[in-house]
Amino acid sequence: MCLLLLSACSRAPRSGPAAPEPVPVAALPVSTAQAAVTVTEVPTRPKPSDDDLARTVVSVFGDSAALHADSTTLVDDEPVWDLDVRSYETHERVAHYVRLFSTTAKDRFVSRLSRGTRYEPMIRSKLRASGMPEDLTFLALIESGYDPHAYSKAAAVGMWQFMSSTARDVGLRVDWWMDERRDPVRSTEGAIRFLGFLQRQFGSLYLAAAAYNGGPGRVARGLTRFAGEMEGAEGEDRFFALAEQDYLRSETKNYVPQLIAAALIAKMPDRYGLVVDSTAPLAYDSVRALAGTSLAAIASASGADVATMKDLNPAILRGVTPPDSAIWVHVPSGSATSAAAALDAMSADDRMGFESVRVAGSSTTPTAMAAKYGVTVKQLRWYNPSLKTSKKGRLLAGQTVRIPAREAMAYARELPDPSIERYGGSSGTSLARGGYHVVRRGETLGAIAKRYRVTVARLQSLNGLRGTRLIAGQTLRVTSTARTASGAASRSSTAKKTASTAKKTSSTAKKTASTAKNTSSTAKKTSKKSSAAAKKKSTATKNSGSSAKKTSAAKKPSSAKKPPAR
Repeated sequence: MCLLLLSACSRAPRSGPAAPEPVPVAALPVSTAQAAVTVTEVPTRPKPSDDDLARTVVSVFGDSAALHADSTTLVDDEPVWDLDVRSYETHERVAHYVRLFSTTAKDRFVSRLSRGTRYEPMIRSKLRASGMPEDLTFLALIESGYDPHAYSKAAAVGMWQFMSSTARDVGLRVDWWMDERRDPVRSTEGAIRFLGFLQRQFGSLYLAAAAYNGGPGRVARGLTRFAGEMEGAEGEDRFFALAEQDYLRSETKNYVPQLIAAALIAKMPDRYGLVVDSTAPLAYDSVRALAGTSLAAIASASGADVATMKDLNPAILRGVTPPDSAIWVHVPSGSATSAAAALDAMSADDRMGFESVRVAGSSTTPTAMAAKYGVTVKQLRWYNPSLKTSKKGRLLAGQTVRIPAREAMAYARELPDPSIERYGGSSGTSLARGGYHVVRRGETLGAIAKRYRVTVARLQSLNGLRGTRLIAGQTLRVTSTARTASGAASRSSTAKKTASTAKKTSSTAKKTASTAKNTSSTAKKTSKKSSAAAKKKSTATKNSGSSAKKTSAAKKPSSAKKPPAR
């Protein structure tokens, strides 16, 4: 979900960037030669920079201990960006969003900037540690307004608006018990991995941002399709050259201009008449909790209230840690040691968020069981997503049912199934399976031809290439049987429609035949009835005629003469 436009969320990365190597921060110790008159110092390593120190602290201690970098670096009282925004601030669409964010949408923009002050230090530390530009933090502003619980119409979730499949691809846990898309820290790590992959694929941060929004497959196909029209465009200009074509969706075309406009205003709020209130940066400690531990028990151990525990652990959906694994749970800063000790001292009954009950007979229904233990059927299903029932709706005997503790339910969230996904995008894997190759930075036509065991001339012929110049992110057809995902989908859709029509036609024909058969049968029955009636009538008529003749003969006077009288 975008700040002003709905965010497309069909993204499918192939892999994420490797974790950064820890940077040493300690200098070598100074030693002195005891027997010599002069003191000799062992050469020391150069003093580490703030960037190096931040990387080390993040990699070792996590976010709470990380240095919070100042979000606005000033040079001669002017802010400095690590994204190229100055080159495009006069672009028509960028200027449009600068006006919009500072006038019509001003209040909403300021509200989201204020919310972001809680998460921005953490995001910048993560970006800095990974070597990515820190101003990419404003993608989270455009995507969700820094809202960890943002939920789009496409079922994209969290601050970085991940679809469930993409989230799993970048290492996030998304299932019935946990949804790390809602965790600001874990989702930020996933977003950085995805953006790093996209930057390496396309060689451009703005094309990477467009692919983050609209899908890498679509951007890759666009670079191939409009390679001629984009001839001469270099660097970040390539996004704007592609956006000029009638190809990308309007939302994706406007995505990068919104990012640039947001970065311009966010670092110079006074210039645009904005007053942004700051909130305390996100901070927490962590404790290891066993499987099935109730957040209520952890809250009691750490001295936190319900609201604080839910706020620090938005990824835990059912008020308990997953029944299948132990996880790290966030607690208020400074409480980790005492919380861990208190949890260790708890009995299993006090710590667990549910009890397990075995179904003995086959006459119990979910409604009856829920009523027996004082919970609703919905709450019972929260903790038993695979509850098995018979066709009559009775619980199958032998299964184990989790009965949630009332305290644990206070921490549960009523949310849509995390596995729901409205639609997905084309991934690099699906492109490869379809006979295409996405060009990476530094690849040559000869190397690609060798990889797929074809000649350079064959690749040129398949893709209509005159020369050998390639662009990072360009999609090349590498087999003669390759077909586009959209074409395949179209053909599949057409085939389904044809099959459906044929099925309907066949059904109609059967109905017509059946009707004709019934009509014929009725006609035959009617004919038989008519014949029988006619025959009966004929018989009746014949009988009537015979009777009439007899009557006539009886009534006719005799014609014999009377004898003469004597």
